[in-house]
Amino acid sequence: MELRIFTEPQQGASYDQLLAVARCAEDAGYGAFFRSDHYLKMGEVSGLPGPTDAWTTLAGLARDTSRIRLGTLMTAATFRHPGPLAISVAQVDAMSGGRVELGLGAGWFAEEHEAYGIPFPPVGERFDLLGEQLQIITGLWRTPVGGSFDFHGSHYTLTRSPALPKPVQSPHPPILLGGGGKRRTPVLAARFADEFNMPFASVADTETQFGRVRQACERAGRDPGTLRLSNALVLCCGRTDAEVRRRAAAIGREEDELRTNGLAGSPAEVVEKIGRYAETGAQRVYLQILDLTDLDHLELVAAQVAPQV
Repeated sequence: MELRIFTEPQQGASYDQLLAVARCAEDAGYGAFFRSDHYLKMGEVSGLPGPTDAWTTLAGLARDTSRIRLGTLMTAATFRHPGPLAISVAQVDAMSGGRVELGLGAGWFAEEHEAYGIPFPPVGERFDLLGEQLQIITGLWRTPVGGSFDFHGSHYTLTRSPALPKPVQSPHPPILLGGGGKRRTPVLAARFADEFNMPFASVADTETQFGRVRQACERAGRDPGTLRLSNALVLCCGRTDAEVRRRAAAIGREEDELRTNGLAGSPAEVVEKIGRYAETGAQRVYLQILDLTDLDHLELVAAQVAPQV
């Protein structure tokens, strides 16, 4: 089981704070530093100093870190055109020496689209956009140097694209898809994803969705074992019950709720809970860190949880 760090900068974070967390995660031996891609805060937080662009952040981290992998959970298909997104991700991959991963989703948060003037079509159309973006991005990256790429879809048309630049990773950076959709999500994952992520779900719901994804792979003629499976869960670990309560209070959550819906409790309790997800087939867990000032939290889990999973 690989442990990765996952942050939500729209809740309030500067680049320097994200860099401190990324460097701490790198030094502590975590597999990756991921961030959300959102433009508006959620819930009763200030969100100050305001939203930061995911791929601008990752470009900076590409140069300010050296080993840890970097990525998004999830970049919204509504935010960027697929051609420019393919260019940005390939460039950040080069800047990092081949450490980038692209999590891509349909988008879901209507208010952030309204706040920044981004069109927000109905869910069916958003999935259509996502499907075409996956075809375009992978098509651009897989086109041989010197060739050209054309695409004629319902939403995007590309004509004689030189399909440059190429990412460092071959054939391209890993692509992550995820979510609880019963029909289109598993089909897209089977066709395009290197990893499928089930976010903030119970063990039972995870097992059900992983089963749908495996079935979609089989129907597509793909070995389900070639698709990595993962979860994202909020973290609230402490050496003592008092430390768990303090960390829960710091992020505005109830301790009992976090024990039910996240990874909360002592290191031993967190290890046991991760083991239950591992039994469903999960190979990675993205630990959602909401208090970015509490670097001791990361160090505790690296020292007392990671060696046991």
